[in-house]
Amino acid sequence: MKQRQLITIIGTFLLLSGIAVGFLGPLEMYCFYLFSEGGRFSYEGFGFGSFMFGNIASQIIGYYLLATVLIIVGYGHLKLRRWARKLSLALLQFWLVIGAPLIIVIFFILAATKKLSYTVAVFTLLVLGLAYFVLPGLLIKFYNSQKGKEIFSTEDVKDYWTDNISPQVLALSFLYFFYIIMLHILILFQGIYPVFGVLVYGLDGIFLLDISIMCLVCLIWGTLQLKLWAWWGGVFFLGLFAISTVVTLLKTNYANLLSILSFPPAEMNILQELPIQGYHLAVLAGIPLFLTLIIAILSKPSFKK
Repeated sequence: MKQRQLITIIGTFLLLSGIAVGFLGPLEMYCFYLFSEGGRFSYEGFGFGSFMFGNIASQIIGYYLLATVLIIVGYGHLKLRRWARKLSLALLQFWLVIGAPLIIVIFFILAATKKLSYTVAVFTLLVLGLAYFVLPGLLIKFYNSQKGKEIFSTEDVKDYWTDNISPQVLALSFLYFFYIIMLHILILFQGIYPVFGVLVYGLDGIFLLDISIMCLVCLIWGTLQLKLWAWWGGVFFLGLFAISTVVTLLKTNYANLLSILSFPPAEMNILQELPIQGYHLAVLAGIPLFLTLIIAILSKPSFKK
């Protein structure tokens, strides 16, 4: 009974959190007015291509995606749907791959755009640290426990398309989708794209981003169908893209990167103060990409000819 109550608590928390996060999406759109001409925080140059414009747009996308996921998974927990357990395991694996770099990026964005006191900064890091290092391990252990499996399986006897797909393969598909979103966001930043030591940007960069997005869409479809070509394609694409990204960022000077992005002067003054070098960006981007490549390689037994 305790495990069943825990599932209900988790489901309720996820559902309510999803509704709350979904409520933030439309509110975040109001920030465009605040930074535009005549707004309280307006400055010259704000608009498509500026850092804050891309930052706000990214947050809006994140709010809506997070709300959708939380509401669906929360509903699955409350109804004790078998797919909810597998989906939760996949999302936890997804979080372990992109969580740490995402936390660092979020913290730097907060530090660059908001005046955080020492107490608030420490508290924020503590909460984000718990969300990455502690909670995922506890939840994975719970969902993989025999009792956890029994509760979800005995209450739901329907057949679902997810039954034949492992949490690892689902996590891989989620990661592909995440990279599609990230590549779209790069369009807001001059369409910048790493090509083995060279940063391509402008229309040429957007063209390469478009090709990569289409490749990832095909990989998602093939991966969920457990096609062997999707496994080979995923390993090939991830390997090339990871190496290209890391090599390019290692060769990139942060000042040169800012000059390419050509943000407004008000933003440049803030971003130039950040203690960032190319190798920092290489680590942030390289870790999730190579971890995704490892997950893809390890998922080979799930794919069929």
